[in-house]
Amino acid sequence: MTRQGFPRALIVLVCAAAAVITLAGVQAVGSIVGPVVLALTLVIAVAPVRGWLARHNAPVWLQVALPLAVVLLVLLGMVAVLSLAAAQLAILAPTYAVQFNAMVADLQHWAASLGYGSEQLNKALSSLDFSKLIGLAQSVLSSLLGVLSSLFLIVVLLLAMSLDAPVFARIVDAASAERPALARALKSFTYRTRRYLVVSTVFGLICSVLDIIVLYVLSVPLPLLWGVLALITNYIPNIGFILGLIPPALLGLLEGGPKTMLLVIIAYIAINVVIQSFIQPKFLGDAVGLSTTATFLSLIVWTWVLGPLGALLAIPLSLLVRALLVDSDPDGAWAAALISGRLPERSPSSDPGSKPSSQPDPRPEQAGGPEQSEQHEQSEQHEPR
Repeated sequence: MTRQGFPRALIVLVCAAAAVITLAGVQAVGSIVGPVVLALTLVIAVAPVRGWLARHNAPVWLQVALPLAVVLLVLLGMVAVLSLAAAQLAILAPTYAVQFNAMVADLQHWAASLGYGSEQLNKALSSLDFSKLIGLAQSVLSSLLGVLSSLFLIVVLLLAMSLDAPVFARIVDAASAERPALARALKSFTYRTRRYLVVSTVFGLICSVLDIIVLYVLSVPLPLLWGVLALITNYIPNIGFILGLIPPALLGLLEGGPKTMLLVIIAYIAINVVIQSFIQPKFLGDAVGLSTTATFLSLIVWTWVLGPLGALLAIPLSLLVRALLVDSDPDGAWAAALISGRLPERSPSSDPGSKPSSQPDPRPEQAGGPEQSEQHEQSEQHEPR
């Protein structure tokens, strides 16, 4: 009766207002929310390591220490590479001031030869300052380091979440009887997030190695830095590889001229577009559960809310919101269809003329992985007939 008493338009407006207020609140405490979500994502990523140790009866302290050590090694290694590369860029940058000024002069002469020697154009070209561009590049690197600068908070959160992960898993399993939709949504979130991270990391490493090889061949400075940057930007949907392309292309222009820059651009497009647009989706499949429009909108929204960290965690954050607000609602099938771009599966009860399917339901496997599917089959075998 309560639901029928309110117009649907009013409900939509109230929900939209609540979403705006919530996002504004999350933005206000983004320095806390960002590390928390990053720690949660990393704990989910290394959960199979803890599960393997638990199945082999490893001590509890080892189940916590080994996954934590893996995550810390990855974070510390990334911080070390970015810090070293930022220092090398600061040392190398002044050596390109002469080439940059010569390039600006050539552009002025070329524009004048085409008849575009207006005062406004010359003023715009003369306003190009190499020190400003280097300062911008260093600020971008500083922002990347700033994401990882709260390493102490992330480590504490990782330790706490690693300790609570086994208990939380048992709670979710126990809640399956009373809150099946919520338990299934949480398991689906962990499964999709883990698969997204694994597939993105594998193909990001492939793209990164190929990019480093190309940059070495073309003699572009700091190829290792740009390879690590390509790996990081691979987690940014839609526009990630473009962000990783700009710095090596500019350095290629200063080092070898327009030909080197063009070769860098062609190589990046050939490597990243082919792998990320044609090969990676075949392995990722429908595990993410987000349409192309939803993915792009999530990138815009979470970047506005959390900054660079929001761009890196756009997909996990959207999956978490979907699990809590859509997948946990038994009546949210059509909302999930709008987000994922796939029609919902019709249950036999919704079609009076349909017969019950004899094939097993694929949803448990999608939600919780192979282990949950085996438990589902075992429970069906022990049912009284």
